[in-house]
Amino acid sequence: MSGYRKLGRTSDQRKALLRNQVTNLLYNGKIRTTEAKAKEIRKIAEGMIALAVKEKDNFETVTVKGKVARKDKDGNKVKEVVDGKKVTVYDEVEKTIKKDSATRLHARRQMLKYLYTVTEVPAEVAGRKKNTKTVDITDKLFEEIAPKYVSRNGGYTRIVKIGPRKGDAAMEVLIELV
Repeated sequence: MSGYRKLGRTSDQRKALLRNQVTNLLYNGKIRTTEAKAKEIRKIAEGMIALAVKEKDNFETVTVKGKVARKDKDGNKVKEVVDGKKVTVYDEVEKTIKKDSATRLHARRQMLKYLYTVTEVPAEVAGRKKNTKTVDITDKLFEEIAPKYVSRNGGYTRIVKIGPRKGDAAMEVLIELV
């Protein structure tokens, strides 16, 4: 007896399917799928959320200084002539950043190893590469999802049965974050 459901697929197809479904569950908050898939997705998603809850506050804020190119009103870099050469003018800027501890960084990398990257396309420019942005699901896990579940000991997802699917009568369910 195996420790997981094979879902009628080869191992590479199964891993890709589960990665995609878990990524979509964490991005959208709920997905509609079959009961067997939902039970497998639940194991993986709850493990990731538990890891995010554990490492939620494990960082320090650091102030760093950096150089940023000065820009004019049109957004072009400002250049000055120094010794007969055009040189870009830079300004000193202080910025506060979050510096992950070693354990949080490891948790982030474990999540990135499994989750796909999500590209968000605004509705008004659908079909164009311009103005698309990639969403960091690990950041969403640490910043939005984990704070909701700090006081909860497991059970981060809920499976609600919808009914049999019309085509093959497979039991369809809605899996969502509680």
